[in-house]
Amino acid sequence: MGYRGYITSRPFFGERVPQRIQNIVIRDYCEKRSLFYFLSATEVAMSQSYLMLNQLVDEIDLLDGIVAYSMFQLPPDDQLRAEILSKVVSAHRSIHFAVETMSVNTQIDIAAVNQIFQVKNTLPLCLTKDNWKLLF
Repeated sequence: MGYRGYITSRPFFGERVPQRIQNIVIRDYCEKRSLFYFLSATEVAMSQSYLMLNQLVDEIDLLDGIVAYSMFQLPPDDQLRAEILSKVVSAHRSIHFAVETMSVNTQIDIAAVNQIFQVKNTLPLCLTKDNWKLLF
């Protein structure tokens, strides 16, 4: 068995990274951790589609786990994201995020990912340095 990569051809959280670069980062992540790496599955370009990710999760018993380029490729919807991560953890497998150099192996890890998403979603609502100066 080994780890299947997961990349996307569409922007995620306002970021766009060429597929070639995503694969290089995943390959490097796997090499440094001695993870046997299978070629990546590429998510379809349709917005809010997680067809390939769901397929990887459905086939998780055939893998040791998944290595995604970034955790921000996961669904922004809290419930959908938690369902996907819970399926991986329930199968006693893991999902890794190469850019963030972290992995999800337990329910505690799922909570950490959700907390990071909450912070990321809150940041645009925070005062900027320029707005702060206008207040005083």
